[in-house]
Amino acid sequence: MKYKILFLLYVIVLGCNPQKAKRRIIPVEKNIQLEKSVLDISVVAKGLNVPWEITWGPDNKIWITEQHGEISKLDPETGEKHRILEIKEVWKDRTTGLLGMAIHPNVKENPYVFVDYTVKNNGKIFSKLVRYTIQRDTLIKPTTLLIIPGSTGHNGSRLAISPNGKLLWATGDAQKGGNAQNEKSLNGKILRINIDGTVPENNPIQGSYVWAKGFRNMQGLVFSKRGFLYTSEHGDALEDEVNLIVKGGNYGWPNIEGIHDIEEEKEYALKNNTIEPLLSWTPTIAPSGITYYGHKTIPEWENSLLLATLKARSLHVLKLNDDGTKILSDNIFLENEYGRLRSVCVSPEGDIYVSTSNRDWNPYSKPIEADDRILKISKAARVTSDKVLKGKLASENKTIENIDQLYSVYCGGCHKDDGSGVEGTFPALKGSSLVQGSKESLIKVFLKGKKTENKAEQMPSFKFLNDDEGAAILTYIRKNWGNKAEPIQASEIKGLR
Repeated sequence: MKYKILFLLYVIVLGCNPQKAKRRIIPVEKNIQLEKSVLDISVVAKGLNVPWEITWGPDNKIWITEQHGEISKLDPETGEKHRILEIKEVWKDRTTGLLGMAIHPNVKENPYVFVDYTVKNNGKIFSKLVRYTIQRDTLIKPTTLLIIPGSTGHNGSRLAISPNGKLLWATGDAQKGGNAQNEKSLNGKILRINIDGTVPENNPIQGSYVWAKGFRNMQGLVFSKRGFLYTSEHGDALEDEVNLIVKGGNYGWPNIEGIHDIEEEKEYALKNNTIEPLLSWTPTIAPSGITYYGHKTIPEWENSLLLATLKARSLHVLKLNDDGTKILSDNIFLENEYGRLRSVCVSPEGDIYVSTSNRDWNPYSKPIEADDRILKISKAARVTSDKVLKGKLASENKTIENIDQLYSVYCGGCHKDDGSGVEGTFPALKGSSLVQGSKESLIKVFLKGKKTENKAEQMPSFKFLNDDEGAAILTYIRKNWGNKAEPIQASEIKGLR
């Protein structure tokens, strides 16, 4: 009794709210200055193991999937993280593991969480869609809804619940481009599924889960408040995309990459009624998680898609027109401030949370001790930090006037800015016999790409670059990191096309 009285005196005298007693003061690391608004950036969690999906839960917690197989909840006020499930059968290698997650918006009637993860059985890889039932502070009754072929890459991953309660699953082509146009394959598609795992009666093809086709490797999936469905997708060496999805739509892969801008693509589009992306990026940015921002809290960003990027290491704010059918502008924030960004979600109050992905299989740079982190971006009254960031409009393609950037955006994501590569996956350019050897051999690989049997990542063709750009990049790698070889001329590339 004595201690209870002392605690009450403490509350009365110091004005402490016992409901907020556990809250910690999260320091503001940086600010963002918009046209009028000022935003705070703070770190609400650190030391995570590749948080692949973050989503706002019905309990006002941030629900997290970590790639190795754990689902946790994070209190955004205190930073406390509580693990609620470990999925033992998750198989993690490279981009596989525990990936997408969606919580049913009406948990009172449908107390379900849906997850997508990779398993390996008898040497074969599969993507597995599972529904769990929420019971107090844990997940029970795992129910397998669907299993499809998987791979060490291009598994897609994202899940979303439509306004009418259907489950949408964005799958990758499992590194077999032909899957994307094959209606009998569930890879390279957006699948539309009843929450019990059955096929909806009003899907485009009777008895088929396929809602839309022609995708390479989607990494983001979200509905807007108008009920429009948007995706973000990895291209090959060019044309990363954001798409507006329509029922029965064909988005072209592998016959078309991005905008229909070459004769072969135009002919295919005419015959197959394919749909162009709302926006594409060349050089590629590796777009990942995407969400819709419909709040007035940050008025400059209202009615925008928020897109996390891996290779570009930035947050893109894609302003939509009023009816949601066009992207009006592409503004870049957080560039090179926190490394690779994987997922993004929004709270009911309009605060934005972004997860980093610096401990994944291909970090652009070495992770720091605090990685991986979850960042909070929120409206502020004024600037309070020493570092104030601003956004910038997405620039046009890099040019040979800045060869460091030209190399970085086309080659650095795989071979790294120091030419060191990734052991066992992307060969080092530093000290490479191919780089320093025959000009003809190097140019042919550059123009035609290189495929290695049983190797997941393949060298794409860079023939879309002009002769001057190709010569600049190849000369750059032949002259850097201790490499000593003769420069390559544009005429030499032209002669081998």
